[in-house]
Parts: sequence; C-alpha cells; structure tokens
Amino acid sequence: MVTRGIFYVLTMFGVLVVVGVVSNIIFAVSGVEVDQMSFFSLLGVCAVMGFGGSIISILMSKTLVKKQMGVRVITNPSNDNEKWLVETVAYLAKQKGVKMPEVGIYPAEEMNAFATGWNKDAALVAVSTGLFSQMSQEEIAAVLGHEMSHVSNGDMVTMGLVQGITNTFVYALSYVLASVLSAKAGNSRSSSNSSFYLFSSVFQVVFGFLATAVVMWFSRWREFHADAGAAKVYGSQAMINALLALQNNSRRAASMSAREANSRYRRKSANMNALCISVPSNIRELFASHPSIERRIEALKKLP
Repeated sequence: MVTRGIFYVLTMFGVLVVVGVVSNIIFAVSGVEVDQMSFFSLLGVCAVMGFGGSIISILMSKTLVKKQMGVRVITNPSNDNEKWLVETVAYLAKQKGVKMPEVGIYPAEEMNAFATGWNKDAALVAVSTGLFSQMSQEEIAAVLGHEMSHVSNGDMVTMGLVQGITNTFVYALSYVLASVLSAKAGNSRSSSNSSFYLFSSVFQVVFGFLATAVVMWFSRWREFHADAGAAKVYGSQAMINALLALQNNSRRAASMSAREANSRYRRKSANMNALCISVPSNIRELFASHPSIERRIEALKKLP
C-alpha cells in the first residue's frame, strides 16, 4: 500500500506538471499575463479539489457502502449458502494472491454483486440476496471471480486515481480558459470577474462531461479484464452463463413499470454503478460504467 501511495502522489505531481506546462502555453499564445505565484497556488488548490475527493471516497468506501446498501458482513456463516460463499471467496483470494476480504450479503431483488475497499488487501465483496436466489452456484462462483479480479487488479484505487486526474484537469483548464476569455471580454475589473465566473462554470460543465466519458471508458475496459480474470479460474462458459442470467434478469426487470424500476434502483444502487457487475441497460453507452452484456460475451468467446 505504501508503494501504491507513493505512485498516487507521483501521479498527482506529474498531472500538475503537465497542466502547468499546457496552461502556460495557452497563456503565452493568447498574450494573457498572469501572476505565476498565484497560478501555482491555484494548481495546488485544483489538485486538492481533484484528488482530495477521490482519496476520501476510497478511504470511506467500505463504510459508506455497507450503510448505503445495508450489507451484512458474514463473520460466522449461519447456513450452508453463507458457508459456501465464504469458502469460495477464500479460494479465490488464494488464487488471486490477495488477503481474504470481508464477505457480505445485502437485501435486493436485483441480481448483483460488487467489490470495494481502500486497497486490495482490505476489500469487501458483497452479493445481493437476489443473486443467491436466482443463480446457480457455478454462475455465482463466476460472478465472485469477476469481483475478486477487481480486487486483485486494484481497480478500486485505480478508478479513484483516474477520477482524480480528470477532476484536476477539469478544474485547472476551466480556470485557464476562463481567465483568457474574461481578459478578452472586458476591461474593467468587475466585468472581468463576472465574465470569469460565467466562462469557468460553462467550461467545468463541458469538461466535466468529457471527463466522465473518459472515466466511464476506463471502467468499461476494466470490466472486460475482470471477466477474463473470472474465466481464468472457472472457464469462459461459466462467466458467459452468469452474464446470460444477468441479461435475462434485466429483461424481466424491463417489463416492470418504469417508475417502479427506477425508484427501486435509486434507493438501492445510487452512485454504485462502477462497483457492480450489472447496471440498468438504459444508460447511453458513452456514459455507461459497463459494456453491454453482448459485447462482454463476445469478448469471452474470443479468449483462448
């Protein structure tokens, strides 16, 4: 974890260097002069705002998710299903070379599972009650293999790093371009200030959409790798069967009224898309945290 923390800090420093160089080029080309000391102070603020939120989110992820999803951590299995669940996760932890994570169950009719935690040796893997009641053990094992691949790959921390990088770029570049345009838009201090806040707000919205697309692309990319990680342990067909079960479940859910389905999903899974194995299929692909199940199955069929 110390090595990963150092890498996190070095990455943040590298991002600031890149942003600083690009910003100074923009200022030089536009002919706008800025106080360098104030500018470097601003870059520091952008880094704190960009990376600070992601760091806090990572550190608090398990606590927040347990509360939000109503996860019950299994300390002493109370039945055969729970015993099998804990034993399967323990087997996967050994296969993946990570410490045994906490294992939990949360109440939800939807078939889903997720992994989270501030590092791969202090993770939480949880499955919904709906997953247990509607999937075979082979399919559930494949889903657990998928989630444990997220854990062993350090995807939780990496997602936070990617989010921090994109947030920093959004804040810094919005400030730079707003400074340039506001300087061109008005001569008086008051008019420049009002122009700056307007331009800065617009750029943050625009860059925010672009940053979200980048983060979601990375999220989709890691889903393919997690599927491959599960297939490595249990075989491609087991993971394909699990995905087909998720697809059939999504189709059944689509037959419900839109109001009931949306309400249920908001209550149980708000802000959890990137952590789960399955998400609603009505999100446009560009901003979807997961690839379509059809694409995931096709990728699994191509595995050796």
